[in-house]
Amino acid sequence: MNLVQTARNVAIIGAGPAGLMAAETLALRGISVDLYDAMPSPGRKFLLAGVGGMNITHSEAFEPFLARYRERATELRPILDAFPPGQLCEWIHGLGIDTFVGSSGRVFPTDMKAAPLLRAWLKRLREAGVRLHTRHRWTGWAADGSLRFDSPDGPLSATPSATLLALGGGSWPRLGSDAGWMPLLAARGIGLAALQPANCGFEVAGWSSLLKERFAGAPLKNVMLTVTGQPPRKGEFILTEHGLEGSLVYALSAEIRNEITRNGHSRILLDLLPERTQENLAKALGKPRGSQSMGKHIRRQTGLEGVKSALLHECLDAAVFNDPLALAAGIKALPIDLLRPRPLEEAISSAGGVPFEELDSSLMLRRLPGVFCAGEMLDWEAPTGGYLLTACFASGRAAAQGLLRWLEA
Repeated sequence: MNLVQTARNVAIIGAGPAGLMAAETLALRGISVDLYDAMPSPGRKFLLAGVGGMNITHSEAFEPFLARYRERATELRPILDAFPPGQLCEWIHGLGIDTFVGSSGRVFPTDMKAAPLLRAWLKRLREAGVRLHTRHRWTGWAADGSLRFDSPDGPLSATPSATLLALGGGSWPRLGSDAGWMPLLAARGIGLAALQPANCGFEVAGWSSLLKERFAGAPLKNVMLTVTGQPPRKGEFILTEHGLEGSLVYALSAEIRNEITRNGHSRILLDLLPERTQENLAKALGKPRGSQSMGKHIRRQTGLEGVKSALLHECLDAAVFNDPLALAAGIKALPIDLLRPRPLEEAISSAGGVPFEELDSSLMLRRLPGVFCAGEMLDWEAPTGGYLLTACFASGRAAAQGLLRWLEA
């Protein structure tokens, strides 16, 4: 077995945004850094997240930005306050990457790509002396406390001065975030919150064959979605073979998931025509339709067609279509029962992981002195829109700074 032993050497396990940021923070302070990752190359999930446009952070004011982190806003406040979105943008500019703010307030690199940013970042890390070890899968601790890895050259053992874990959650396991670290920490007595899908799609009891065959993959644009106890939210989503997914569903996925946990299902209400009132629709639908089919009458009086019209017929009883008042109410509050989230491996991110209660203020595990945690493996969640990446960057930096203080002490 090969052995790596150096003074004031830090091992970082996980080469996603949190691990890379931690590596930079430490290396620029003169710490010898070995960065390990199980995948053949670093930042794989980061790169895939940038395929549709690299949404790096969000430009909204700090307090509403912080509120996106829900029940973990208190714990994340000092971490995000120390590396807020504006400072993150300045850091990106320092890599030679320009950014712009989109119409929704989201911040993107000018070329909308993740690869140039990652290339510039890895170059900076190499120049700072960070040693990257790919295809090194962490397998836990040996009896003497050393770290164990499976590497291309066989089993490897390392005894760093401190360790920083940035191993991701459980979504997109094919890109490296496979939650293999969960049993390793549990075996050391760390209390963990079960991983759950976040920013995910949801399943219904089953669409009709006609709806699936004709409209699976179709977008529903300019709709309003309401979840119990939450204000309505406007946006768009996609009808899938199994149910619903897309940005509007992702934005409310925590509330939907929690309601399913409480009640066994979540009944959402969908407003198919937010710009029209129920009274206006009822008046229009009450007009004589003569020899027109009901579908044509609805289309002419409301403009509903395609997937919206099909979903209306899917979710309402046939008798409702003979009652203009009830039909108008259905258009404004179409009930859809969601039964379960789609599997964790399909989710954009995950909730659960290492609770902040298991960590001190420096993000060090209380039960394992010298072992720090960062990124999505921590128990927090946030919607898409730049919030996920911002917290990963910021927590990687915070954990590295906590590790520095621990070494100096």
